[in-house]
Amino acid sequence: MNKTETGYELRPEYDVTSLQITKLGSKHKSFGDLIRLDPDVALAFPNSEAVNEALRYLIDLAKRPNLLS
Repeated sequence: MNKTETGYELRPEYDVTSLQITKLGSKHKSFGDLIRLDPDVALAFPNSEAVNEALRYLIDLAKRPNLLS
Protein backbone atom coordinates (compact mmCIF):
# COMPACT_ATOMS: atom_id res chain seq x y z
CA MET A 1 0.00 0.00 0.00
CA ASN A 2 1.04 3.57 -0.67
CA LYS A 3 1.30 6.08 2.13
CA THR A 4 0.82 9.74 1.34
CA GLU A 5 2.44 12.61 3.16
CA THR A 6 -0.59 12.80 5.46
CA GLY A 7 -0.19 9.22 6.58
CA TYR A 8 -3.31 7.84 4.89
CA GLU A 9 -3.02 4.57 3.06
CA LEU A 10 -4.50 4.03 -0.39
CA ARG A 11 -5.98 0.64 -1.08
CA PRO A 12 -4.36 -1.16 -4.02
CA GLU A 13 -7.72 -1.58 -5.79
CA TYR A 14 -8.05 2.20 -6.23
CA ASP A 15 -6.45 3.30 -9.48
CA VAL A 16 -6.01 7.06 -9.48
CA THR A 17 -3.44 7.27 -12.27
CA SER A 18 -5.95 8.94 -14.60
CA LEU A 19 -7.47 11.20 -11.95
CA GLN A 20 -8.04 14.79 -13.05
CA ILE A 21 -8.57 17.56 -10.53
CA THR A 22 -10.47 20.73 -11.43
CA LYS A 23 -11.13 23.87 -9.43
CA LEU A 24 -14.34 24.54 -11.35
CA GLY A 25 -16.55 22.00 -9.62
CA SER A 26 -18.68 19.14 -10.90
CA LYS A 27 -21.41 21.32 -12.46
CA HIS A 28 -18.98 22.91 -14.94
CA LYS A 29 -19.30 21.47 -18.44
CA SER A 30 -16.24 21.96 -20.57
CA PHE A 31 -16.38 21.53 -24.33
CA GLY A 32 -13.45 23.79 -25.14
CA ASP A 33 -11.13 26.36 -23.71
CA LEU A 34 -12.16 28.33 -20.68
CA ILE A 35 -12.24 32.07 -21.36
CA ARG A 36 -12.33 34.56 -18.50
CA LEU A 37 -14.07 37.88 -19.03
CA ASP A 38 -13.00 41.05 -17.29
CA PRO A 39 -15.48 41.99 -14.55
CA ASP A 40 -16.84 45.04 -16.41
CA VAL A 41 -17.49 42.94 -19.52
CA ALA A 42 -19.05 40.09 -17.53
CA LEU A 43 -21.60 42.51 -16.02
CA ALA A 44 -23.03 43.08 -19.50
CA PHE A 45 -23.96 39.40 -19.97
CA PRO A 46 -26.30 37.30 -17.84
CA ASN A 47 -24.85 33.94 -18.98
CA SER A 48 -22.56 32.19 -21.45
CA GLU A 49 -25.31 31.86 -24.06
CA ALA A 50 -25.60 35.67 -24.20
CA VAL A 51 -21.84 35.99 -24.68
CA ASN A 52 -21.88 33.45 -27.50
CA GLU A 53 -24.83 35.18 -29.18
CA ALA A 54 -23.07 38.56 -29.07
CA LEU A 55 -19.83 37.11 -30.42
CA ARG A 56 -21.65 35.31 -33.25
CA TYR A 57 -23.34 38.60 -34.15
CA LEU A 58 -19.96 40.37 -34.29
CA ILE A 59 -18.49 37.56 -36.40
CA ASP A 60 -21.41 37.90 -38.81
CA LEU A 61 -20.91 41.68 -39.02
CA ALA A 62 -17.20 41.26 -39.68
CA LYS A 63 -17.92 38.95 -42.63
CA ARG A 64 -20.15 41.49 -44.39
CA PRO A 65 -18.40 43.45 -47.12
CA ASN A 66 -18.64 47.24 -47.23
CA LEU A 67 -20.26 47.44 -43.80
CA LEU A 68 -18.23 50.45 -42.72
CA SER A 69 -17.94 52.09 -46.15
